[in-house]
Amino acid sequence: MGGGSEINSGLYHRTPPDILETWRKDFKVAGIQDEELRPHFEACEKDVSVSLLPGAAPAASLKLHNGALKLGWKSLEIPRWFRYESGPNGESRGSRQSMTRTFVPRFLHAGGKLVPNSRALSIRQEGGRWLVKAKHASGKDFEISAETLFVCAGAVQTPALLRRGGITQNVGDHLRLHPTIKLVAQFPEAVNAADLGVPVHQVKEFSPRLSFGCSISSPPYLALGLLDHPAAARAVTQTWTRQANYYAMITGEGHGTVRPLPGFRDPLVRYRLTTADMRDLADGLRKLAEIMFASGAEKVFPGVTGAPVLNNADELRQLPEVVPPGKASLITIHLFSSCPMGEDRSKCAVDSFGRVHGVKNLYIADASLLCTAPGVNPQGSVMAFARRNALHFLNQN
Repeated sequence: MGGGSEINSGLYHRTPPDILETWRKDFKVAGIQDEELRPHFEACEKDVSVSLLPGAAPAASLKLHNGALKLGWKSLEIPRWFRYESGPNGESRGSRQSMTRTFVPRFLHAGGKLVPNSRALSIRQEGGRWLVKAKHASGKDFEISAETLFVCAGAVQTPALLRRGGITQNVGDHLRLHPTIKLVAQFPEAVNAADLGVPVHQVKEFSPRLSFGCSISSPPYLALGLLDHPAAARAVTQTWTRQANYYAMITGEGHGTVRPLPGFRDPLVRYRLTTADMRDLADGLRKLAEIMFASGAEKVFPGVTGAPVLNNADELRQLPEVVPPGKASLITIHLFSSCPMGEDRSKCAVDSFGRVHGVKNLYIADASLLCTAPGVNPQGSVMAFARRNALHFLNQN
């Protein structure tokens, strides 16, 4: 329980207004004007203690921030769902306000019940009720019966579950994500430590097309980021304190599909990047390396197979204009849009408040609903829409 909030860095964004306007126009999503959504953002921000750092940001985070400012690019500290308290020596101690610290205890206190170590396999409607077929980790099969069912299994497992139940209209047809490319920057001085805090700065000068940030930079993650540079990866135990992982994230034009396969537990996920996506990734990588050199980096290791180690900004011209297919070590940690919401039934799986079109008493409440890539960490959007849709459901019933 708790989704990404249990393991991620807790960076929080509201859905950008221009993204909401696109959803309103292109998908006919109702009820997403600023004055309608603001109370839900504010309530969630209070519940999970969204706040800025009480002190200085980690050195790796400041390298990104200061390098961007030297180039005249917009950079800012992103708030997080963290609560801070003073330690015995006056130091500030933060704890991530994940779902198991906030909403899950409230759910249990209100009489809710969790069924842990279990997996939902399929859903079907029978006699006006929804039946969820599930399996416990022990191998025991069981069913859950409910008049109304909310599916909150994420952008991959939610469409897979619906499609196994024969619900396929616009379900799993339009998966979107934030394609991301990384580099490792090495500095002449220490920027990393065993107790390194979470980097909090992001560069938004070219948002939503491009966003830049700093990622987890423990030695294992640095070694992973250096797979395209084997000699540097082998030396990471000696160099890691002077290195940090950074990323360039794009919204992209590509999209994918989610399809369950007979005999397999997990669905098949396909995603196709466009040529424009590969060009944006290359542009993002180049701009990110430019920030690093502006911040004092002595070396940059691009996450592209065969790319040279860069020693100064003049060598940026060696990076490709378009990332060659199969050469980039791409990742993503943000997935959405596999069951988009809205009143346009030609492209939407659910209505503006999460109810599956053409089906009674079935709702979706997760990142599947987001119509397109928001260009920012999506959890603030997911929480606000979940709250909004739950209250709408209660008011309608």
